[in-house]
Parts: sequence; C-alpha cells; structure tokens
Amino acid sequence: MSLLCMKDICKSFNGIPVLKQVQLTIEKGEVHALLGENGAGKSTLMKILTGVYKKDSGTITIDGREVHFKSPQEAEKAGIVFIYQELNVLFDLTVEENLFMGKEITKHFGICDKKAMRRKAQEVMERMGVQIPVDAVMSDLSVGQQQMVEICKALMVDAKVLIMDEPTAALTERETETLFKVMKSLREKGVSIVYISHRMEEIFELCDRITILRDGTYIGTEEISKIDMDGVVRMMIGREIGERFPKRDAKIGDVVLKVEGLTKEKLFHNVSFEVRAGEVLGVAGLMGAGRTEIMRALFGCIARDRGSIYIDGEKVKIKNPEQAIKAGIGFITEDRKTEGLLLEKSIADNIEIVNLKAVSQKGVLSKRKEKDLVHKEIEEFRIKCFGPWHECDNLSGGNQQKVVLAKWIATNPKILILDEPTRGVDIGAKKEIYHVINQMASLGVAVIMVSSELPEVLGMSDRIMVVREGEVRGILDGKEADQEKIMTLATGGTL
Repeated sequence: MSLLCMKDICKSFNGIPVLKQVQLTIEKGEVHALLGENGAGKSTLMKILTGVYKKDSGTITIDGREVHFKSPQEAEKAGIVFIYQELNVLFDLTVEENLFMGKEITKHFGICDKKAMRRKAQEVMERMGVQIPVDAVMSDLSVGQQQMVEICKALMVDAKVLIMDEPTAALTERETETLFKVMKSLREKGVSIVYISHRMEEIFELCDRITILRDGTYIGTEEISKIDMDGVVRMMIGREIGERFPKRDAKIGDVVLKVEGLTKEKLFHNVSFEVRAGEVLGVAGLMGAGRTEIMRALFGCIARDRGSIYIDGEKVKIKNPEQAIKAGIGFITEDRKTEGLLLEKSIADNIEIVNLKAVSQKGVLSKRKEKDLVHKEIEEFRIKCFGPWHECDNLSGGNQQKVVLAKWIATNPKILILDEPTRGVDIGAKKEIYHVINQMASLGVAVIMVSSELPEVLGMSDRIMVVREGEVRGILDGKEADQEKIMTLATGGTL
C-alpha cells in the first residue's frame, strides 16, 4: 500500500480548469520528483494536498485512509509539510522565534520555556549542519540562510511527507550539499519527500521516481533509472527542446557602459569593467561574493562611496533607480517577489508602471496604447494567464519572472542587468529567456547577466567577470573559460 495516493484530482479557477484528473502516488521513504513547466499545476496540486485549496473532485488517501484537509495546520498534524519556494518568515523576529512560531514549548500557565526552545532550536540547526546563531534576526541573514531556517522549521514537525519547492534556488553549493545529506538521512528514516525543482542534475542525483504534469494534465510516472534527461524534457514540454543554449549572432559594437573604481565599504571595492553593445557579460562568483550588491549600486539602489559610471562615453550620476531608468538601464532583480513585482497588482499594472510614457498621450493614459503594449508582451513572452488583468500573485513563479522581463524590455533599455534571471524557471521557459537575451543583444543592448549556474554563465556569455569578496578577480573570454577556471578565481586562486 502506498503512503500517499492522489487520484483523479480536478481543480478550476473562475471556470478555467488548471488540474484535470491528475494522479500522484508516493511510497514510504522515497524522494519523488514532481516536474512540469511553469504553470503546469505542480504548486496547485501540492496546495490541494496541504489544505490551502479545496479540490473540485478526486480522492486523497494517506495509509489507505481518505483525508479531507481544510487547512495547512490539519495537513501538518497528519505529517504533510510544505516548504514553500517563497519564504514564509517574519523578518523582524529571531531564528529561534521563527522556528517555534505557533509551536512554542510552554511551562506552567502557558509561559514559554525559553531554555527548552533554545536547546531544541540548536539541536535542529546542528542536525542540519547550519552555522547560524539562533538569536540572529532574520532580516540580517542572506536569502540562502533564510531558506535553511525554513527547512529547519519544517523538520521541527514529525513529518511523513515533506514537500520541497525549489529548495536549492537560493542556497550556496555548500548549503546544497548539506541539504542533500539531510534529505538522504530523512529518506533512510522512512520520510517521503516530494521534490519540485527545475534543476535536472539534482533530480537525477536525488530522486527515485518522477511524475510529470503538462498543462494541468498527468503525463506519467517513471523510475529515474529508466529515463534520461531528454526523455524527461520531451514529457514535460511535448517536444524536443534542441540546443540548451541557443547560438547568438550579435555584432559586438562600441563600449556602452564603463565602470571605474566602484566602491562601497564592506560590500565591494574598486570594481572596474566595461560592456559593449551587443555583448553579454556574465558575472560569476560564490554566494555572498558581492555580485548582486554591485548590480544594485549600478541601478542606484545602493549608494556608492566612490567610483564613476559612464554611458556612451559620458559620465552619469545615478543616485536612485529613477536616474538609472532615465539613463537607459533596466534591472531585473533576483528577488522578484518583493522588488520585481507588485504582486497584488495585475500583469497590465506591472508592465505599465515603468512604461507610463509609452502608454500615455499628452500626459493622459491611453487605453488603446496600454492594451496594445500589454497584449504584445503577454504574447511575446508566452505568459500563461487569464488575460492582462490576471493578478501576479496568482501566476506561477516562472510566469511572474516573464512579467518582470516583459516590463523592463518594454522600456527599450541601452543596458539590461539580469540578476539570476532563470531562478525557479522551468527548462522550456529558460530557453525562452535565453532567446530574449540573445534578441536584446542583437538589438545592440549591453547585457549583464549574474547567475549562480555555471553552465548558464558559460553557455550564454561573451565574457565572464568573476567576483570574490567584493573584488573583480578576473574577466575571462567566453570561448576560453571553463568551470575550473571560474571556480579557481571564485575561491581565491590565480590562473
């Protein structure tokens, strides 16, 4: 008998079906990959399992007994725990306080047993191999550290089934290795794991079986040992994907962006580089190396202490994002949830906000121009939605990322900064983003792409700038670069 069985699950929103008789069976002590393109229905299926959404029809059984969870709390009591891709933490509280939120250990009269909580928090963190003080405030931690705390919080519950949605997206290589060890340990203890990820290498390293959804429909379940990566991709997208990184035929022109001596004490020091028209400059380095901080300073989100920025040979003042936009810089942030999008607003609202001039006529918003622009971007980026007024909060992670890309590309930037542009994005959508990058380069845009995925950096970059501890350690020619050279520079070595 299977531990968990979801059979013929159907779900519609506003009369539009998003799940059509979907199946999922999980055995005790297995790591089971749940795959599909963004918008395929993976998160919806898991939200039904954990009581966030109510299914329209179908059955869910645990250990042969049918269950009807009305809330995540009910699911958690039954041993079903969901670690969301989007962090569910209170940033003003400490690590310890977040770990015990709603699960406080109490003494007489309901008073919190601080010593017992501190002891258990430290035990869980040590078991995970996480070197984070339990009294640290969450807002002071990196995104990767916050993610590790989320995982630790899930392990506080005696879980039967642990659902992980893109758990390694913000983790360092070392943190990822630690997580994999913990997962293998949990599997040995009989805990089942549903693993949602777009990183194929992880799927083949960790998982026992794989279930694939496409457009809300169940495609099939396969043993990992009996399928290869090409087979998985065919099942996911219904076609051959071709070359992983599309070839770019862009003519590299004159220097568009020149940066000299950019410095912000304690973050980065004496950063100098240039980017040419039609060029893609990849930026590599370990987590915490200062890559994002440098990009944020270029866009005016961080005030620099010194250094100069030149665009088309002219020195420019960039003290805030407004000045950066006027200078022709577009910035796609790594944190689409809090900085890239107004989640409660529609696709149209998000695209318009940085394109008001394009959709206005004599200072008045033109409904026709607005409609034309938004429909054009939805079509070009193949955003899966119910229309321009679909709220971004109700889009999949990959489609949210497409909205972020669409709104900035609609500004026709001279310089486009992409910080982890394919994080949490499926393999088909990645290919689409790569095509967009190539298209922008062919139009003469100077592109800067920060990525933690070395194959991506190597596959998409004309040159690669390696950053370590806030300093540029070297700039490699894309044709001569390899993973070994990048990691040598990223870890403090010399070539």
